[in-house]
Amino acid sequence: MSFQSLGLDPRLLQNVAKQGYAVTTPIQKKAIPAILEGRDVVGLAQTGTGKTAAFVLPLLHRLMSGPRHQLRALIVGPTRELAEQTKDVVAKLGEHVGLRSVTIYGGVGQQPQINGVRQGAEFAIACPGRLLDLLGQGKFNLNHVECLVLDEADRMFDMGFLPDIRKILQRLPPKRQILLFSATMPAEIRALVHEILRDPVTVQIAHCKPAETVEHALYPVEQPQKTAMLMALLKKTGDGSVLVFTRTKHRAKRLAAQLAAAGHRAASLQGNLSQRQRQAALDGFKSGQHQILVATDLAARGIDVADITHVINVDMPATVDDYTHRIGRTGRAAKTGDAFTFTTREDESAVRAIERVLGFKIERRRLEGFDYSAAPAAQAPAHPRRPHAGPKPGGKPGGHPGGAGRKPHPGGIRSFGKRRFSR
Repeated sequence: MSFQSLGLDPRLLQNVAKQGYAVTTPIQKKAIPAILEGRDVVGLAQTGTGKTAAFVLPLLHRLMSGPRHQLRALIVGPTRELAEQTKDVVAKLGEHVGLRSVTIYGGVGQQPQINGVRQGAEFAIACPGRLLDLLGQGKFNLNHVECLVLDEADRMFDMGFLPDIRKILQRLPPKRQILLFSATMPAEIRALVHEILRDPVTVQIAHCKPAETVEHALYPVEQPQKTAMLMALLKKTGDGSVLVFTRTKHRAKRLAAQLAAAGHRAASLQGNLSQRQRQAALDGFKSGQHQILVATDLAARGIDVADITHVINVDMPATVDDYTHRIGRTGRAAKTGDAFTFTTREDESAVRAIERVLGFKIERRRLEGFDYSAAPAAQAPAHPRRPHAGPKPGGKPGGHPGGAGRKPHPGGIRSFGKRRFSR
């Protein structure tokens, strides 16, 4: 379907064409007409399917008419990176239409965010913690919000933001349109849908599997040899952009430093960085200044970088969904990509769970020329064993009001989707 057939404002169609888009993706084809009709919508789609434009375009069209200089659309997501990414989409698709947007998240000063709302931004793209903080201080209100978008709803639930979402909903006008987008639909999110949405249209687009343009491979290796294997594998990946995932922020920082010391153009993206440092790392990766970005899962749904050729999981992701979202960073827009995962004997249950979702057995590979018998240099373990203590009462994963990412599960049991396995 062409964008012209959707009835969007001609100025928006010009912006769409400027971005090089000719036809809608499946999620856009099904969601945009329903949103334009004012319906509540549940969108189930994997990352990289064009879902951000699926709600940004109809919201821009709606806000181009009606009152200006007041907050009318609120987009809530789990991380700062995703907020900035969404703001970029709003800016590109809304060029020359006179609508303004502001991002609201922790880790940076409040005043520019407060000023952005008070000076008449029609869009706010926010993380739950900082938004509630400013609302609680009485800096502004949501009295004129016509549409709420809950983006990456399952990720927000995983990070402990469901109570915050309920508090935000209490501050909205009774008459509002709600759009909920999620890659998966766990029971808690399904219950929220039934509670807050009115007769929603459900749009489901291949929300379980990564893109078919991605080639998957497993590299079995002993835990202490992972860094050496990564160094060896990078010699074979060429000059493309490589996104490396680890389980912990400390390992991401250390691994990026080791890669840089070995002569690679590498940076890390993890929760211990300031917002300026995180943005600099992302900008450097986008521009090609950094060929390799070592990241934790906080980045899995917040990175929108064209032409990532390889995703390498140095550490096995915590869930099948995390695997999907990590891998979704490559093979985008019908381009091909490679997804390599280092596995130990402890990861076999996790691998089987991933294979059940993918529907095929992932190829196991040995890295040619790698000395599997060599004793690795002494290094700290990626995620040392600790007795299972359970979550802290009232604790919120991620530890940051702006949604800076969640901490790994602290014990000997991990959950893959609804399946649990011991390690």
